[in-house]
Amino acid sequence: MTVIVTDEGFQPEDWTDGFVALDDAANDVVALDVTSDADPDDLAERLGGVRMVRVDFPSFADGRGFTIARTLRLKGYTGRLRAKGHVLADQYAMARRSGFDEVEIDDALAARQPEDQWLARADWRAHDYQSRLRG
Repeated sequence: MTVIVTDEGFQPEDWTDGFVALDDAANDVVALDVTSDADPDDLAERLGGVRMVRVDFPSFADGRGFTIARTLRLKGYTGRLRAKGHVLADQYAMARRSGFDEVEIDDALAARQPEDQWLARADWRAHDYQSRLRG
């Protein structure tokens, strides 16, 4: 099972259309599973009617997914972006700032980092050190 994390806390899965791996995607796909080593510029050109992109985080130390999200948003992608895998509660603000709408974690991580730890970072606009430095 998985848990979806949003600014409101833990949510049940609401996406029912499934996901297709980027390499297997046809023109009519609505949701893509993307690995962290995907080229974000190439990916942005292939998103036509895609309503959801789920980017894998194979390790909490692998930040390439943040770059993918930011690039897709800068290139105009307006669909849902989901980070999946090893994303920690401490990284939630960065995930939201880079363009992700939500994070998908497994039940084991949800047990180790309960909802209150994620909600402490849900006001992600307030956790911006650059704004604090500017005063």
